[in-house]
Amino acid sequence: MGRHRTLENVRRGVAKWPVVVLGVVALLALAWLGWTWINDRIEQRAAIQSKSCPEGDSVLRVAVTPSAATAVEEAAKRWNVEKTVVADHCVRVEVTAQEPSQVFTGLSGDWNPEAMGGKPQAWLPESSYWVNRLSAANGSAIGSNTESVATSPVVLALPYEAVKPLEGHDSYTFGDLATLTSAPDGWARYGKPEWGKFTVAMPDPAANTASVLALQCAIAGVSPQRAGPVTVETLTLPAVQENLAQLAAARPANVPRTTADALIELGKAGKVAGAPYSAVPVIEVDLYRRNLGLDGKPAAGKPLYEVAARGPSPAADFPFVALSGDQSQVRAALKFRDFLKETPQQQSFNRIGLRAAGGAAYPHDSPGIRWDSATTSLVPADATTTQQISATWTNAAEGGQVITVLVDVSRSMLTNGGDGKTRIDWVKQALHGMTDRMASGAVGIWEFSRRLDADRPYKQLVAVSPVATSRPALHAGIDALKPATGTHLYTSLEAAYQAALNSYAEGKRNRVVVITDGPNDGGLTFAQLKDRLRDKNVARGKLPVSFLSIGPELNRRELTDLARSTGGTVSVLTDARGVDGALGQLLSTEG
Repeated sequence: MGRHRTLENVRRGVAKWPVVVLGVVALLALAWLGWTWINDRIEQRAAIQSKSCPEGDSVLRVAVTPSAATAVEEAAKRWNVEKTVVADHCVRVEVTAQEPSQVFTGLSGDWNPEAMGGKPQAWLPESSYWVNRLSAANGSAIGSNTESVATSPVVLALPYEAVKPLEGHDSYTFGDLATLTSAPDGWARYGKPEWGKFTVAMPDPAANTASVLALQCAIAGVSPQRAGPVTVETLTLPAVQENLAQLAAARPANVPRTTADALIELGKAGKVAGAPYSAVPVIEVDLYRRNLGLDGKPAAGKPLYEVAARGPSPAADFPFVALSGDQSQVRAALKFRDFLKETPQQQSFNRIGLRAAGGAAYPHDSPGIRWDSATTSLVPADATTTQQISATWTNAAEGGQVITVLVDVSRSMLTNGGDGKTRIDWVKQALHGMTDRMASGAVGIWEFSRRLDADRPYKQLVAVSPVATSRPALHAGIDALKPATGTHLYTSLEAAYQAALNSYAEGKRNRVVVITDGPNDGGLTFAQLKDRLRDKNVARGKLPVSFLSIGPELNRRELTDLARSTGGTVSVLTDARGVDGALGQLLSTEG
């Protein structure tokens, strides 16, 4: 009996455990199938929701420099067909071709929708130079980092007959343009002494991208960092300042205001002898468009030809940047930027004459353009230095500006201005740099607060005097700036303005620059100052007043009114780290 029970127990044990295992496996399989079905349903529902755009349609307006607009318009059509969804919105891209200078003016001041259309949420100018200018003028306007979507080298445009002599004699470098253009027989270097001087037309670098990039490369060519980047310290080197003075002195007379107009004038001549100048720095894609009349002006009768420099050369980087605003719009802008960097869109950039990652399918009908491989690119300067290059050139080209600087030394200037330094420390650093970079011109330093000089809220620390002979006094005056109490701005501005009128230098660019971080809190009112400035009966633009404001505590409407009435500008910084760049940007403009 005992043996029988043992066998029976064994049989029963064998019969139960496989059933349990099979049951568990079955349950797991059912669970997996159930989860897969639920997950598929969730994904299907999400896909249906995304296609239906639960938050509706959204428009992303992109302002694009004309030389890239055709490719971006093609990309926008492809994007819009796909009904791309960002943050539950179907985003439709609208592209507007606008000159960078116009967009900069609108974004740094008051955008005029009647004249310029809807305000953009993203911007694609031809160079980071324009983004840097906007950042210097209005630090809160930029909503993302910049990323290049294409490039185009800067070359010299010349009449056809100049190509062989130039290339047959080892071409040129941007660094030796000052020496070349200063020589009375520059063309003799290329075996053509009968052509006389080698002259280069560089329209105002503050408004023409090719000019400022060529200028940057010319500076790098005589500095220790031949391939760049140019730094603010580079601009103080004697060799650099002498180079800029040579270039400025060698400028041909009556250079048109824009690169396009300069190309048209040179194209009319069609040859070197008798032309108003020998060459024009130009972005390659702009020369291509000019020769075919794709820039909206009649095609050139005789196309100009590109000649690339030896060694490091500048390039326009065509950066895409989101502008500050609604975060869903910023996300949409960045997603469209990534779309522009995909192969089909890159090929579109190639087809309109830009260098991109889509291959080498450049336009076949391109007189004057050979699409040769670009030479080594110049390492670009940073945002601050870019602005200082334009300011340094403006000062050199005009024989020196006459600048009266009025600095706010109210207690709020002790506020942290960024990186652990006070606002006044950043201001002092910028003013010291400005003084060292000016090879010519004159500067005066004033401070204002409350009761700084008996009952007067202002004090003249250094009278307007030539920089070349007054640097020690100017540095001492800048070091003496020390925050006190209030902000009696308008009373102080009237006094500084009157002093600037009394020392006005005819034939020079005279200006008053006010650096402040708060609204007027005593003394003259806004209306009283307006009346007194009006009584001085100064022609608009003769003595512009420009404001550089740090932080949010200002009355922008009043400052803008004062600036516009005199022909000046207003720059608004979120913190004081941008003072140096903003000051450079301000000093490179006409107002």
